[in-house]
Amino acid sequence: MSELFQPFQIKDLNLKNRVVMAPMCQYSVEKQDGTPNDWHYTHYVSRAVGGTGLVIVEMTNVEPDGRISNQCLGLWSDDQIPAYRRITDAAHQQGSKIAIQIAHAGRKAEDTEHPVAPSAIAYNETSKQPRALTTTEVKDMVEKFRQSARRAVEAGFDAIELHGAHGYLIHQFHSPYTNKRTDEYQEYTRFGSEVIQAVKEEMPEGMPLLMRISATEFVEEGYTLEDGVEKAIAYQEAGVDMFHISAGGEGAISPTRHPGTHQGYMLPFARAMRDALDVPTIAVGSLDDSALANAVIGNADADLVAIGRGLLRDPYWAIHAARKLQQEIEIPKQYARGFA
Repeated sequence: MSELFQPFQIKDLNLKNRVVMAPMCQYSVEKQDGTPNDWHYTHYVSRAVGGTGLVIVEMTNVEPDGRISNQCLGLWSDDQIPAYRRITDAAHQQGSKIAIQIAHAGRKAEDTEHPVAPSAIAYNETSKQPRALTTTEVKDMVEKFRQSARRAVEAGFDAIELHGAHGYLIHQFHSPYTNKRTDEYQEYTRFGSEVIQAVKEEMPEGMPLLMRISATEFVEEGYTLEDGVEKAIAYQEAGVDMFHISAGGEGAISPTRHPGTHQGYMLPFARAMRDALDVPTIAVGSLDDSALANAVIGNADADLVAIGRGLLRDPYWAIHAARKLQQEIEIPKQYARGFA
């Protein structure tokens, strides 16, 4: 029987347990240059000290105008690499593996003067009106993702995650709700697939590529779970090695499609994706209770469990969960007497 604190391997990535720190924006860049600082170092390394098997660094953007805010991280310059390398080296010293989520906010970029998107459709009535990318600009955007992936490899990350969920740029392209194009990128998964292929070309053979995807949309006109599965299959064929299953994020939630806010409310989406795909999956969504997280693995709903708010509250969530579950986890020797 599989449990939360059993090891897991995909390609050359060996994890000591199945606890994943979900990527969560910190909005803490001080000089607006996209470069991580001491806050980011402490934030991510402390979760490695706390026993997390895989730490995923927050949404990190491929160009300055692709950020949600000017306080968000970026990886558009080689000058930014050393600051990330400092974080990855320290996480590795604590026995954890670390990935980075690379992305572009598209129409959800708040601080840029002129947001871009697949089509000129604003996120809501208070958002800035985006400009539709030209075909040439879309191809240039694929290259920006490629270059960010190259930098991520140089920075020492163990895996890369593409953000194809929550209404950001890749999601905007693969949603009929936001993609009204008439060129070649009217094919909903074309942009995402080209990004996947470009990024894979920059990654070592043994490094897995993850993708976070919204399995379904919560707006009335949004795509369904069945549509989401079809998109994931296309992305798997393009080269994704593991999917991180979330949902929604494209606009106001329709009352008829509201998923609820109960614990594990997105597990049915993770289970459906796992059943349909030939690659491992990560579940997320109010899974902070250690017994529930363990059940996700034991019931084969997913292969890994991503913890979000629980790890914001408690950097040592993994240690505390393992002890509650009476499963084995290594405790830093400096803290051992606190658990005696």
